[in-house]
Amino acid sequence: MTASSDTDSSATSAFPTLRTPVGAVPSTAPRWNPQRPSKMPHHRYRPAHARVELPLTERTWPAKRLERAPLWVSVDLRDGNQALAEPMDTERKRRMFDLLVTMGFKEIEVGYPSASQTDFDFVRHLAESGAVPDDVTISVFTAARRDLIDRTISSIEGLPRTLVHLYTATAPTWRNVVLDRSRGDVHRLILDAATHLMRRAQEQPGADIRFEFSPEVFNLTEPDYVLEVCDSITELWEASPDRPVVHNLPATVEIATPNVYADQIEYMHRHLARRDSVILSVHPHNDRGTGVACAELAVLAGAQRVEGCLFGNGERTGNVDLVTLALNLYAQGVNPMIDFSDIDAVREVVEHCNRLPVHPRHPYAGDLVHTAFSGTHQDAISKGMAHHAKQAAEKGIPAEEAPWEVPYLPIDPSDIGRTYEEVIRINSQSGKGGIAHLLQVHHGLDLPNKMRPDFSRTVQQATDTSGRELTHQDLWELFRATYLTPAEDGPVVLGDWTTGQTAPSEHEFTCTLRSGGEERSHRGTGNGPLSALTDALAVAGIPVDILGYAEHATGTGPGSPAVAYAECRVAGTTRWGAGWDTSVLAASVHAVMAAVNRAAQA
Repeated sequence: MTASSDTDSSATSAFPTLRTPVGAVPSTAPRWNPQRPSKMPHHRYRPAHARVELPLTERTWPAKRLERAPLWVSVDLRDGNQALAEPMDTERKRRMFDLLVTMGFKEIEVGYPSASQTDFDFVRHLAESGAVPDDVTISVFTAARRDLIDRTISSIEGLPRTLVHLYTATAPTWRNVVLDRSRGDVHRLILDAATHLMRRAQEQPGADIRFEFSPEVFNLTEPDYVLEVCDSITELWEASPDRPVVHNLPATVEIATPNVYADQIEYMHRHLARRDSVILSVHPHNDRGTGVACAELAVLAGAQRVEGCLFGNGERTGNVDLVTLALNLYAQGVNPMIDFSDIDAVREVVEHCNRLPVHPRHPYAGDLVHTAFSGTHQDAISKGMAHHAKQAAEKGIPAEEAPWEVPYLPIDPSDIGRTYEEVIRINSQSGKGGIAHLLQVHHGLDLPNKMRPDFSRTVQQATDTSGRELTHQDLWELFRATYLTPAEDGPVVLGDWTTGQTAPSEHEFTCTLRSGGEERSHRGTGNGPLSALTDALAVAGIPVDILGYAEHATGTGPGSPAVAYAECRVAGTTRWGAGWDTSVLAASVHAVMAAVNRAAQA
């Protein structure tokens, strides 16, 4: 298979900085795929297997299931904060900290106290304010340097429980380019720092200080070297099941598909010495956009602890998103061990503290995430909601306690504090099911199935013309103008009228009709009030056949209005009309007259 032309078309492109791929279609490509090679220099980059050894061959993680939440560790106040153009001050940090505590986080990394005075002061604020609950562990971050460790130990004095997080980059590129040290040199540097940290901690009488180590850029470091370093630290820090160390294995820069990271984590899980004295932790970043998948597969592979940020803030494309991770578990019937019952309150605090917006399509917290504009989606959701309510009623349980199976909505939005008003929204892509759903939920209208396409066309015309979204109030006004108003504002106006039963199965309808500037009285008979009305209209020269009719109350109680819908054929033209009144009879008469006038104006 060859190209029809090798000419570079960029000169005539509407986007002159782009170059349309040209040249031969690869010989191995199927006939249905005519894509041609781009001129982008892909040869500059190496795949993961060419950059780091991947020794695991018999993996077990693909057969595992996520059945419980790991220990969640928020690093919003440290890793997330250092990624902000405007780092948080103490007030914003405290507000974020209080939110995290309220949500149920039991381990919170609050800063890098040796990196800035602001971070140091915030750690001191926590130590001196009594803001830390008895069951919450404060984590602080430090590089493997003695002076930085000393500064870190000074910051945590007086805190009841702390975890000092020591890190050093271990990957070859970092060793060679950044540190300019050999494997042995870096290992000795780490052990020296770990020893100094342990001694300084022992000098703090009565302090409960535990340790964490991160071989930074773990996912690009030789597996045997990571094991060597981590095992030596486990031994040095005298880890035990009662006082385990944390070995945190970061995907500092994502370089491979999530299954590769899972293989790396399972390899460590299997081979770490004194495994029962080690908490295996992960810290995925999101350079490839797969941070959430990396974390989920890492937990399947043996990780017990996950570090990340609410809504995924972090350097470059971000840290792993703890909100998504936890609510993904929730959607599988697993308790997330964190409270997200008011997701908008959580989002408001995070946006205030980070001064960054949460994307409107964020999987659970975005403004539009539970929203359907598509007609087919709206129809499915509307039917699903009705079915859910019916199933709950049949089981005699509240709808909010019933098992959730609604199309397109993986969780019930009300579980995280969202309203159903946000679920279905109307624009030019919407359909009859969504429109009918909003009118029913907000205005008590249950449009007959045959009427829904008719009103949908009216809505489509309005949204196409305006180019904007319609609210449920807009829909009501459009419905009123289309189907209710014509009863009293059209070429045929019904004046005074009366109806009554004159004999078994016989009714009489007497009225005045104004048409063409003249007002005349008419009388008709039939087997019911509406058939008598159509007879009176026929006497007036307006032939009407009622093809369809429905009525219902719009609420409960004796004063609740009724609505009636009538499909009528008037002199060969078919139109729907509607009536609205506290009297069902009056509503039905108005519905017929609305249809008559809509047909006359066609």
